[in-house]
Order: sequence, then C-alpha cells, then structure tokens
Amino acid sequence: MEKAIPGHQARSVEALCWAAGERLFGAGLSGDITEYDLERLRPARAVDGFGGPIWSMAANSDGTRLAIGCEDGSVKLFQVVPGGVQFEKNLDRQKGRVLCLSWHPSGTHLAAGSINFIRVLDVRSGRTAQRIMVNYHVPKSKKRECVVWSIAFLSSGTVISSDSFGRVQFWDWERGTLQDSHTVSTSAVLSLAVSEEEDSIVVGTSAGATYQFQLLPVKAGGQEKRWVRTKPFQHHTHDVRAVVHTPTALISGGLDAQLVIRPLMEKVQKKGYDAVLRKFTFPHRRLVSCARKARLLLFQFSQHLELWRLGSTNKTGKDGEVLPVSRMPEHLLQLKSKGPEHIYCSCVSPCGSWIAYSTASRFHLYRVQHEGDSISVKKVPGVPKLLLPAYQLQCASDSGRLFVASDRGSVHVVQLLEPGGCKHLHTLRPPTGTQEAVYLLASSADGNWLAAVSGDWEVHIYSLKHFKHHCTVPTYSCAVTALAIHPATNNLFISYSDQQLFEFSIPEKQYTAWSRVVQNSGLHKLWLERDSPITHIAFNPKNTSQILLHDVYMLCVLDKSLPLPDNNTLLVNQSTLKQLSEPARRRQLHAFKICKKFQPLLFADLLDEPCLVTVERP
Repeated sequence: MEKAIPGHQARSVEALCWAAGERLFGAGLSGDITEYDLERLRPARAVDGFGGPIWSMAANSDGTRLAIGCEDGSVKLFQVVPGGVQFEKNLDRQKGRVLCLSWHPSGTHLAAGSINFIRVLDVRSGRTAQRIMVNYHVPKSKKRECVVWSIAFLSSGTVISSDSFGRVQFWDWERGTLQDSHTVSTSAVLSLAVSEEEDSIVVGTSAGATYQFQLLPVKAGGQEKRWVRTKPFQHHTHDVRAVVHTPTALISGGLDAQLVIRPLMEKVQKKGYDAVLRKFTFPHRRLVSCARKARLLLFQFSQHLELWRLGSTNKTGKDGEVLPVSRMPEHLLQLKSKGPEHIYCSCVSPCGSWIAYSTASRFHLYRVQHEGDSISVKKVPGVPKLLLPAYQLQCASDSGRLFVASDRGSVHVVQLLEPGGCKHLHTLRPPTGTQEAVYLLASSADGNWLAAVSGDWEVHIYSLKHFKHHCTVPTYSCAVTALAIHPATNNLFISYSDQQLFEFSIPEKQYTAWSRVVQNSGLHKLWLERDSPITHIAFNPKNTSQILLHDVYMLCVLDKSLPLPDNNTLLVNQSTLKQLSEPARRRQLHAFKICKKFQPLLFADLLDEPCLVTVERP
C-alpha cells in the first residue's frame, strides 16, 4: 500500500474514479463529490451534488466530465475544471436511486442501472433514449425486485449488466433487447469490469467468487462470436465489491480486506512474479504500538483507542509448548475520539506514560499515570496547533520527546514535560523541499538521529543534537515499507516494496559492507516473490547481528553473521527444518530463519525483557 486517506464517520465512499489525469474523486451517502489531495492525504474540496445520497459516479473516457447517480433518481453531469468540479446539467430523472453508471466510449450516451430497469441517456439532449426492464423474461409468479448492481457500456453498443439474481446479461441498447444471459451464481453479482480490447470481462459476487467471460468465435475461424464464461475463481470469503481488468491480470477486492491479483497466463510472456497468484491483506499501516518497558499495547480503532497490559507466565517449557498464564491480560483504558473523523495515527510512549493520537483536524496528547493497579488519564492542555496534520507519531526511546510526521516533508519535535505538558522544540524539513507528507519515522535509541520517509520515497536523516539535516539515503525506485535504526551501530535498516533490504550507516553516510554484499549477490528469488511487504523491523538486544522482520504471513529472524542463501538453497520455514536430521539442518543453515505458524500478523515486536509479543488479525 502506497498511501492511505483517513475516513470520516459521515463520509461513506460509495464510488471512486480518476479524472483529468491523476485527480481522484469520491462520492457517497453524504451527497457530496469530494476531490482528494494525494500529497496531503485528505479531502481537498467538496461540492454538493444536490440529489441526496450519491450511489454511483463515472468519468468519461477523456476525464473531462463526471456523471453521478443519486438517491432521488437523477443523473447529473459535472465538468472537471482546475480547482474542482462545476455543475453542467441534469439528465432525465427516474423513480428510484441510480446504483451504477457507465459512459459509452464516445461520450454521447450514458447507461444507468437501478432497481428493475436500465436506462440509456442521450448526453446532449438529456433525455432517455432507451428503457430496458431487466426482469421482463422472469415469469410473473417468480418476479421479485431485481437490483442492477453494475453496468458497462461497450463501443459496439452492447450494455452489460450484473444483478441481484446472480445474472450477467448482454443487451442491445438501441433495440432494448436481450442478446445473452448467464446465471453465474445464486447470490448477487456486485461488480463488473471490461478489458481495454472489450473482449473479456470479470465479475465479482457476494459469495466471494469471481468469474471471467471471454468473447470467443462460435466456430473455429468463424466471424460470429459469443460471450462464454471461461474461468471461475474463489479467492475471497465475502462480497467482492470491486474488480479491475488489466491487460495481464484480473484484480478483485472484497469485504475480507484482501486484494487478489490473478494473472491471465495466456497474456504473461514468461514465468516469474507476474505469473503468480498474489494476495494482499490489509491494513499495511501500523494500528498497534507497544510500550516495551511497561509491557503495554495500544490498539487503534476507527474512533477509539484501547490500552492493554500484557499477561505473563512464570513457567518455562519446550519449543512450541503453550504455557499457562499466571497473570491475565488486562484492559486498562479506552479513549474515545470526539467528532466524526477517524483516527489516523497513534502511539504510546515506551514507559507507558504518554498517549498521542491525531485525526485530520485534531491532535490529542494524554498523560497516563499508573498507581498500583489503578490508572488515571489527563489531557495535556495547550498542544501546539502547528502539529496538524499528523500522519505518523513516534516517541523517543527515553519517552522524553514526541516526533510528529507532517505534510511537505516536515517533522515536528515536541518535548514531553512532567507532570503533564509539552513544548514544541523544532520543525525538521528536508533541504530540497517536497509537497509529499511524511509517512514513516524511525528514531535512534541514543536520541541522536531521526529518519523520515516522505511520499516521494526519499529517506532523510536528521541530527537531533543540532536539529539539522544530516544526509539523504540514495533514492531507490520503490516505496519504503519499514525502517528502523540499530541501537548499537546506528545503522538504518530499510525494507522496500519490492522486498529488497538495505543497511545504511548513518555516521558514515553510506551503505554498509553487508548491504553491498546483499546487492551484489542478490536475495533469494522466493524472498523477492513474496506478496506481503515487511511492515515492522526490530533488533535482538542480546545479539547485534540478528534483525527481526515481519510481514502479514511470516516472522523472520535475519542473522547477518550467517551466509545468504542462493537460489539453489531451500528457503524453508522453521517447522520444516525441525523435521530434518542434524547434519541436514547444518547444510541448510543460512541467514533467514522463517516462521509461518501465525494467523495474519498485525504487529510483532521485542519487549525490553527477552520476550516477543505478536498480535494476530482475527
């Protein structure tokens, strides 16, 4: 995941589309058309659609016009202009909400789907050119309300619809007649996308299945073609609400928070990463933070935070054994965010005495006092307003400073004062300037260094002693997914979205010798072909050569003192290694020790004592 824009309780998103190049627009039940600022990661401006809740939105082929489908049955056109959108005209109004829209590639007509009907609208006159009843062929005894969930308008004049009856239907819009119908599921078909050549479509259902249809000749070498269902896939557990058809793959997203990329093998030129089924589980953002010294975990939800004390055991056991708990985990605190905005970032200090969180327009800082088994919370007054917007928060290892990642590449440094106050010390800015927000931070254990990553993928390192820019890590062609500074060496360890790993010496302003060896010899091909990015990096305090990495599916201990595996070596996980004999294990010994026994991992980190805490996604 490259960027995330925080949500809003009153701003549901029912439709998204790109227009005028790289401008992103959204619409939903609030009735507004919202344009998003992709640099500051927030709504830039909003315009009322004046039709009640908006259920659908589509841009024409050149991105100069937006059409919206509203609760009151109206379809409205807006021109995309510099600085926003401008109302152009109303098209014919119907009875009932407009659930889906699609432009004809020429831009002269619009197809609109609702309950029981499809309408084709003439854009120039604004009038209905054709009205199609989608359940006309259903016997009266079996007739019930049919919801047209998705629609596509082909250049040939064919309108494709998917509906709540589980059907994918093909219509001749000029005659208003049904050309073909396929019942693909007993559940609703919710989403639909067409390939650029218009010879293939993909649909997603409420049962978690996706299907591909292809336009194929009826006879070999013949001119007559028909739509044929060719490939069914079951990669989701819940509703598939969005599908995309690229030249080489089918992409689907569902309510199970998974993005699945299914390659079209006939379109892939050679075997490799592009020919592999890929699943991406969200979120990739940090939603859990740990107070290592106090053994506390802070969980971030959309509109509240929860603080928990970890349980403990006084027993020891063998590898893989589940130990009895002598002290149960304890729910200490719940902080509710006021207002409709979702919480974007949060953190708890290592000592557990400070909690900070931010929404799009508010920044909150709390002093937490622990007295025996009781806990009290006091809001810190006079927090500087310049801390907004905040995209990432991190406390220094001594809990004396708070680092606030902000827009335009800036990082605010705030001193945390006893018994409960704060003071703005400095704002760090990159020397070259940037319009992008900072989305990742890493501070050194000695309090001397801070690394910040902005949306342009540049990694800047600052001296916290002198509050000035120290150096910039050489720019790489992929996004940074995680970074951390080694407490003993002050080497910055960086993972990128293409699974490459780099180690950069902050004092020497250059890559380390180990990092150069990695880049010269290369990482194992199975490591590079992983789907899930590294989301957290930690270090073993008792072994300076060991680095803890984790993504959603695996936990890895990288031992720099051991040789790197080549592509002929098995990159196996620990459970497989245990089944081998001792001599075979020695032959397989290399730098990567991988464990895959967890459910999808939200968080993993080492506590100050020799203990690893992991949080699994339910």
